Formats: sequence, structure tokens, C-alpha cells
Amino acid sequence: MLWYFLNFGILIVFLMLFLITRQTNRRWSKINDYLGTVTQTVNSIRYGNLSTKIEKLEHPTYQNVTDSINRMVETLNDREKMIIEYQAELMRQNKLLESVINSLSDGILIINEQKHILRATPQISEWFGVKGHDIIGKNVLDFLQFPDENFNIQRLNNKDVFIKHTPTNNFVISSIRLSLDDNKKRYVLIIKDVTTEREIETLKEDFVATLTHDLKVPIVAEANILEFLLEGKFGEITEKQKVALQNMKSSNKELIELVQIVLETYKIKEKGIKLLKENIKLNGFINKIVNDTTPIAAMQAGVKINFNPSRDIKVTADAMQLERVIKNLINNAIAHSNTKKDIDIKTGEIPGFITISVIDYGQGIPQNELSLIFNKYYSAAKKFRKIGTGLGLYLSQQIIRSHGGEIIVESEENVRTEFCIKIPT
Repeated sequence: MLWYFLNFGILIVFLMLFLITRQTNRRWSKINDYLGTVTQTVNSIRYGNLSTKIEKLEHPTYQNVTDSINRMVETLNDREKMIIEYQAELMRQNKLLESVINSLSDGILIINEQKHILRATPQISEWFGVKGHDIIGKNVLDFLQFPDENFNIQRLNNKDVFIKHTPTNNFVISSIRLSLDDNKKRYVLIIKDVTTEREIETLKEDFVATLTHDLKVPIVAEANILEFLLEGKFGEITEKQKVALQNMKSSNKELIELVQIVLETYKIKEKGIKLLKENIKLNGFINKIVNDTTPIAAMQAGVKINFNPSRDIKVTADAMQLERVIKNLINNAIAHSNTKKDIDIKTGEIPGFITISVIDYGQGIPQNELSLIFNKYYSAAKKFRKIGTGLGLYLSQQIIRSHGGEIIVESEENVRTEFCIKIPT
């Protein structure tokens, strides 16, 4: 009997184990099916399908995971749309920038440290005679030629350059280093066609030179006639006529000086300034200039020119050019001396330089014009309705710079103006 109950109990245990195992297999099957669905969804997301979602399940544990995955898919979908919009905007901006760059008249190209071309605008391709992308990877020096062999392509600033395929045009080139995070050296080269500007400049300078040269001949002839009249070679003249002729002679002299300044400026641009230096004792040199300009100062402004040197300083300079500079500064002082106060000339020495100062006590120069007065064609005379080209100070500065010095100016309106010539000892 006991054996019977024991067998029956074992049978009940095996039956319960069978039922439990069956139920567990069903649960694991559902888990496997769910994991398979999740795996399939993740793979779809991985390959870019963001429209995939996991179906809603009854089981609360599975539903939490499902909702989390579906929310992640929706978030990724929104992010993808934003990225697509950003990419579209970047492409539009890139096309706009490329269109602007390609429409420039200047040519732009990017090169690496080995001088190989990485990018180039259509204008460069046209000048270099290479179509489209065929230019990429070529050495830029295969197309360019520099007048100076000792050049650094990484440090160019409006330097003349020849393009072999376009030899009849004039070009200048500049370079800028690109600052990037990859530590690679790349440079932007900007090439500008200056052919038209050079032709216009040449025509302008030639016109000015020809015009002033042709003007000088009749003006000099007129000066000679006036001199003959004043000397009475054409008969006696009255005192009134003499005064009138002297005024004409003075105006004629100013006109000759203006024409001469224009010619000298043109010569400087074409040939530079050739100096014939000699040792000059300043006292006698400046005294002669003062004697020459004193009658002009008395007649035009009613002022005297004072020169009281402390000692006789020597300087090595081109006498003719230095005289021209000092006379020009004195004439400027006379023209702007509206207070009847005398003009002072002083000489001195500072470390490495001798100085010659011309000081007047007239209307002065406004502070905002001090940096402009040595510019070519700038003239303060126009402000006061006086004759002047603006070339006198420009020419004077160029002459002193050719000596290795400079002219500096200090001025206080209606008080004092000093032009100081500094020449190396």
C-alpha cells in the first residue's frame, strides 16, 4: 500500500514538472519572439529606416521597453529631419559662396606646402590655360614666373608676377596662410590683373610729362621777353609799366617752378633720384638761399627771413637737390605767413642726424591734415585760393628720403609751423 502511494506521488511530481516546463518554454518562446522583433527593429534603424516601430504588447514589462525604443526612433527621426535641413542650408550657403568667389575678377587658388594646386577659380583656369579639374594637383610654379628669383611664395604682397599662358597682361599676386586645425600648411593665392591700371597710369604720366614739357618752352620764352622789356631793350618804359612787368615776371617765375616740379616728379617716378653728394658747409649754403628768397618774402608777404646759426655744420648731400627742398619749404612758409611775423631758419644736431628747420608763424596746418600734406597732389594752397599743385612737399620728402633722412612737421593753427629736415651724418 505504501508502495502504491509512493508511486502515485512521484507521478504527481513528474506531472507538475511537465506542466511547469511547458509553461516556461512558452514564456521563453515569447521572449525570443520579442527579442527577435527588437533585433529586427534595431537593424532597420541601423540601416536608416526610421519609420519602423514595435507593435504594442499587452505585457507591462515588455511594453515599457517597447515604448522606450519607439520614442528613441521618433527622436532619431526628428534629428534626421533637422540634419537634412541643416545640410540643405549648408549646401545653399556653399553654392552662394562659390558663386560669389567664381564671379570675382581676381583669380583665387589654394595650394599646399609643396605648391600643388588644391582648388582654383575659373578665372585662374582661364589665365593658366588649363580646363576644369585638370589644374588640380599641378605645381603652381609651372604656370607662374617671378621677376625676382629670391622670392618666398608664402609671403607675397602685391608682388609682380608673370603668367606664362597670358604673357601680354600685367599681374600682381598676394598670399595668405590658411589657419586650420590639421597642422597642414595651406595658402590662398590671390592674383589680380592690373593691365588696365598700368596702361592708364602710363598714359597719365606720359601725358603730364609731354604737357609740362611743351608748356615750359613758351613760359621760358615769355620770361625772356619780360626780362628784355624790364632792361629797356625794346625802349624806355614808365614806372607803372615797370611795376606791372615785375608782377608778371614774378607770376611767370611761379609758373615755371610749378611746371618744373611736375617734370621732376615724373622723372623721379621713371628714373628715381640720382644724387651727386658733396660736403656742404651749411652756414654759407643757407645764407645764399636766404639772400635769394628774401626779396620774394618782402614783396609777397612783407616778412623777413632770419638765420642765426650757432656754428658751421657740415653735411654730405646733393647741393642742388637740398637747395630745392629748402627753397620749397621757405616758399611754403612765405605763402602761409599771414601775420607779418618773420620766418626763422635754424640748424642743429641730434644723434645720427643734422637738422634744418624752417619755422613760420602763420595760419598753421590743421591736425587732421598733417598726415596728408606729403601725399602726391595734396595741396593746402587750394584751401586759401593760392597757386599750388601739392607736388612740392611730396617731391621734397622723396629727395630727403633718397638721402636716408626724412622731413617731419609740427604745427599749431594760427601759432607756429615747423618743417624739420633730418639728414644722416
